[in-house]
Amino acid sequence: QVQLVESGGGLVQPGGSLRLSCAVSGFILDTYVIGWFRQAPGKEREGVSCISSNDGNTYYTTSAKGRFTISSDTAKNTVYLQMNSLKPEDTAVYYCATDYPGGLATCSSRSYSPWLHYDNWGQGTQVTVSS
Repeated sequence: QVQLVESGGGLVQPGGSLRLSCAVSGFILDTYVIGWFRQAPGKEREGVSCISSNDGNTYYTTSAKGRFTISSDTAKNTVYLQMNSLKPEDTAVYYCATDYPGGLATCSSRSYSPWLHYDNWGQGTQVTVSS
């Protein structure tokens, strides 16, 4: 059974940091793409970052570049999103997702959209940036 479980969210002051974790099971992490998405109240879900563990490709949306870092630990079947210099506008529920089983996501700046073809999702973790 495929599972993705996010953790690490919480309340942090502007300028602070959080590290989100996405623990996966039921598939081989380094064969599929993992993406981080977020959804703020009243807004559509948006892609934040993705990683293709088998070739090391990563991609960041403009707002995440230079502040967020995605990484994976295949031995622990876990993908991380290190978020630094957090801003109030980063407040959202953060979700991780995978393109297992279809394997059609493309985590690359050359992709038409790295945010398509995610087949399985976690339940999300709340990130609140506020003073």
